[in-house]
Amino acid sequence: MFGAILRFATGASARLGLSERLLFLQACEPSMSVKPVLYMLPGLLCDETVFVPQTQGLAESIDVRVPRFLGFDSLTDMARHVLEIGPARFSIAGFSMGGRVAFEIMRLAPERIERFCAFDTGAGPKAEGEDAKRQAVIDLAWREGMAALADAWLPPMIHPDRRADKAFMDPLVAMVLRATPELHERQIRALVNRPDARPVLPTIRCPALIACGRDDAWSPVAQHEQIAAAIPGARLETFETCGHFLPVEQPEAFNRALRSWMAVSV
Repeated sequence: MFGAILRFATGASARLGLSERLLFLQACEPSMSVKPVLYMLPGLLCDETVFVPQTQGLAESIDVRVPRFLGFDSLTDMARHVLEIGPARFSIAGFSMGGRVAFEIMRLAPERIERFCAFDTGAGPKAEGEDAKRQAVIDLAWREGMAALADAWLPPMIHPDRRADKAFMDPLVAMVLRATPELHERQIRALVNRPDARPVLPTIRCPALIACGRDDAWSPVAQHEQIAAAIPGARLETFETCGHFLPVEQPEAFNRALRSWMAVSV
């Protein structure tokens, strides 16, 4: 019976666009109990390392997935990649650069997204003087290597209480060292050429969570207050004793916020 339904669905869905086909085929699937899918979207030079507390801590009730953005040089291409590998409907939580990817996903295919979260991020276009600052970091990586980049870039992102904690910092440093100056530059180019996401904010109609570390010097609280105010019904949460790397700096508190957000009916 399901084979016949699938053949009918495949033929009928051929007349529809990609998003419509995915939704149509999902509607034709047999009823089954499955975990909701949550894509955690990584930031600059980040991989699954920064989301280990979420992939492990939320696994009982949520199917947490982490795409890889190394090699991309466009936020729009990163967003399209997530839409290509994701199911018909899923939730997204974007960290830093990944938050900007999340805004792009909402621009491209809002009907695919069940719940939206962005944290330690921004929504505006390139700032004045940003090109020169970004180029200096690119030049450092090419000139002195990724270890020098990690030494210069990571500590200011972390709350001062954790910067001397070797057990905490070592996995983050190792993550940066797995990248290359070329991969780093490609992601920087994606950020420098980012679209202005602010027009997208009032169009977000699904349950929305905006979060940040209280002591995030790179993406300050005021920036997140503006984002949350522009999204209808968005909830803003700030986390104490926390810098830019919320998922690993305050994992238990962040996981509680994510569970509560993912429990909202859609």
